Amino acid sequence: MSGLWLAVLAGGVGCYLLKLAGLAVPTSVLDRGWVRRTADLVPVALLAALVAVQVASTDQRLVLDARAAGLGAAVGLLVLRAPFLLVVAGAAATAAVLRLLVG
Repeated sequence: MSGLWLAVLAGGVGCYLLKLAGLAVPTSVLDRGWVRRTADLVPVALLAALVAVQVASTDQRLVLDARAAGLGAAVGLLVLRAPFLLVVAGAAATAAVLRLLVG
């Protein structure tokens, strides 16, 4: 078995064990206030980190390009309480138009 497949297998087993550990946590621990607040905020923080990395980096370099403008348009539309589909379309259209104009 090659090293790559061994790494894939180890990653799969690790993910399974992590999921199993989460299911094995007693209810008394999950009912604590700080655990509940933390569990509610972790997905938001992870999503924000993923968006930041995708918008502001290329090949391990920080860049500001049309993607940043698209994110700005999305934030503006969210502040205006636009529907999600309109937010996505507006961000994509903003980035596309800027890429077309800039080259």
